[in-house]
Amino acid sequence: MDMPTPSAQILARKPEIVAKLRAALPSDAVIDDPAETRAYECDALSAYRCQPLAVVLPRTTAEVAAALKVLHAEGVKVVPRGAGTSLAGGSMPTEDAVILGLARMNRVLEVDYQNRFIRVEAGRTNLSVTGAIEGDGWFYAPDPSSQLACAISGNVAMNSGGAHCLKYGVTTNNLLGVTLVTMAGDVLEIGGPYLDAGGLDLLGVICGSEGQLGVVTEATLKILPKPEGARPVLIGFDANEVAGECVADIIRAGVLPVAIEFMDRPCIRATEDFAHAGYPDCEALLIVEVEGSPAEIDEQLGLIRQIAARHDPVEFREAKDAAEAGRIWLGRKSAFGAMGQINDYMCLDGTIPVSSLPEVLRRIGDLSRDFGLDVANVFHAGDGNMHPLILYNANTPGDLERCEALGAEILKLCVEVGGCLTGEHGVGIEKRDLMSVQFEAQDLEAQMRVKDVFDPHWLLNPAKVFPLAASAERRGA
Repeated sequence: MDMPTPSAQILARKPEIVAKLRAALPSDAVIDDPAETRAYECDALSAYRCQPLAVVLPRTTAEVAAALKVLHAEGVKVVPRGAGTSLAGGSMPTEDAVILGLARMNRVLEVDYQNRFIRVEAGRTNLSVTGAIEGDGWFYAPDPSSQLACAISGNVAMNSGGAHCLKYGVTTNNLLGVTLVTMAGDVLEIGGPYLDAGGLDLLGVICGSEGQLGVVTEATLKILPKPEGARPVLIGFDANEVAGECVADIIRAGVLPVAIEFMDRPCIRATEDFAHAGYPDCEALLIVEVEGSPAEIDEQLGLIRQIAARHDPVEFREAKDAAEAGRIWLGRKSAFGAMGQINDYMCLDGTIPVSSLPEVLRRIGDLSRDFGLDVANVFHAGDGNMHPLILYNANTPGDLERCEALGAEILKLCVEVGGCLTGEHGVGIEKRDLMSVQFEAQDLEAQMRVKDVFDPHWLLNPAKVFPLAASAERRGA
């Protein structure tokens, strides 16, 4: 993965830059010892690594603004970082960049049940947002698989989703407002504790912008009362394509489950060895969860059972209690960790029309055989958000490059059938050079003009999202 040549001038001035940061921030907020900055050399796309120039760990929005003012004046690149769980290299540094980490900014600032919002610092983890309010019968809907660790700042940056996005939407559908600090150190309040703000939709621009426009330090999030009840079912099939057809039929029937999750045989085997969830021996399975009153749940599951029966399932298992529901979800929630026990892997997230699931699953199988690399599929089937896991051996020369090439072909396939490159992981460095597959030159130009407005010197999150040649030209490099 190509990265820009670091600035020799910035590298030579490291002691001076660090000294200015220390003068502007508390003594423990700046890290420059290479032994300590190594912890920030990569995110969850760990195949690529680079140590940053330094790391800044502020505790307040004011400290974020102070750090950015120093770095802006010195012409130093900045990589915003939440929890470092990005699967697309979204928070990977360059050698001449400073990591600005938000992990210490994790407070709940305000909760308003009457107006249905919570305001938190952006370093707070996703799951702990619900943790702060669930005792009062409320929850925050987006639930990425990494929700135990991932931060709200990264969720906003990548417009993250999760298993329940089919019904509740992704981050942009649950984000009401942000506090944003620009590269120049200006603090902006965008949106607020209401459903829609007047004027330009700047919040829609910020959500999913991958740290290209500013650093989100606080977020106002929509919260919801917990549903009366929820119940999952597990449905096993003899073929991936048949499972995909069942998903399309459920959606076509007008049923709106809270989640439809897909796992294929390689993933089922791995999760069984790892989590012992009691999954059936089959080629593919779906986890479908519905919620509402007991009568609503029974009605929805009755219709889903009828639809599934038309596809000759090898098993249809309905949770009878909370313990069985937990076992049904256990394997799915453990899938990524389980696959990591087997081999190195790269996780993609191209998104496709649900009607194309059978075709795309078949063609991914063909591509897997062509490239000689195994692919396991586990994904949010209800909204067509694919998560193929390409298995490779990082210690085998050429395997990573073959994995990248296979990944590129799968993502091109997603675009070919009417989908897009990313559903929730973002572009980062992983899909940066595929942007021209989805977007024409004029489309990319329009996106880069937005960055010009917020970050005219292109110092924020370098080498991400846009092809390197385009960003180098923008910086005048």
